Amino acid sequence: MNKIISTITTEVKYIALKTPFITALRRVEDIEFVRVSIECSDRSIGIGEAPATFAITGEDIETILHSIKSIKDELIGLQLQDAMTALHNSSIGSSAKASLDIAILSLMGYFKLENFESIKTDITISFNPKERMLSDAKDALCRGMDILKVKLGKDINHAIEVTKEFSTKLQNARLLIDANQAWSLEDSLLYVNATDDLGLELIEQPVVASDLKGLKEIRNATKTPLLADESAFTLDEVKTIVESKSADMINIKLMKCGGVSKAVEILEYAREKGIDCMLGSMLEGPYSINAALYLAFNYRDVIKYVDLDSPLLYREASSELDFHFDGAVISF
Repeated sequence: MNKIISTITTEVKYIALKTPFITALRRVEDIEFVRVSIECSDRSIGIGEAPATFAITGEDIETILHSIKSIKDELIGLQLQDAMTALHNSSIGSSAKASLDIAILSLMGYFKLENFESIKTDITISFNPKERMLSDAKDALCRGMDILKVKLGKDINHAIEVTKEFSTKLQNARLLIDANQAWSLEDSLLYVNATDDLGLELIEQPVVASDLKGLKEIRNATKTPLLADESAFTLDEVKTIVESKSADMINIKLMKCGGVSKAVEILEYAREKGIDCMLGSMLEGPYSINAALYLAFNYRDVIKYVDLDSPLLYREASSELDFHFDGAVISF
């Protein structure tokens, strides 16, 4: 029996965080997201989610709600595959598109595991004064979380000091440095010159997303792998980065590329080209994290780093996760 979409509804949800999440781009104390439910004629229901990440995707809650409302009537009455085609032919925002994509794929029975072996996520160390960041990092290490995603800000001297301090005092930590586009080319080159011998695992998006020339110059100036994030939303943008050799790795996020189906296209391309990826996330709710985790489990040959730590940041554990978090170790 072919499933026909009968209704699409939305609600706004909130999840409180243990502590504020702070990057060079934003400060967040609660996760705010839209949950979309698609019901079919057989009464089966698929659920997807999209967080408000205006600083990254240009979408706030109202934009996401408006986008879903604008396409809802076009999708109702369609079979699932036809609805997926119509969705990705539309011009709505990438996060709104991702929420519907996740819900439709759920109805198609897409989310199954091929490999059940546990995986490990990093943990975010928010941008703060150096002493607070070091304290947070030590606490993470004490809880068995040794892959640290370190958020740094515009002050390059602070960035260098924090990095050197972490490298010296947290020798068992694996350091992933994330500048969130905060640095100029000049400061980025200063940073890599000062930290090139510290054994950093990667540096993520040091310059603004549009500056691929600068990104490539930084890549050529350091032996530390460079990870493109905000520069790489779509498959076409990923191809441009890979072909121009502007970065070593790509950070794939469902909310950037438009959902699981589009993330799979990027992952298949990365597999073909031998490019390592990070599977990242915004601050997201449990259903969108679930969707990303199925990819993380099934594409572990391509996904070198898993950045899906949102559930570790929730003030209270969620009962809606398909996966179990034991510190940084994730199992099904």
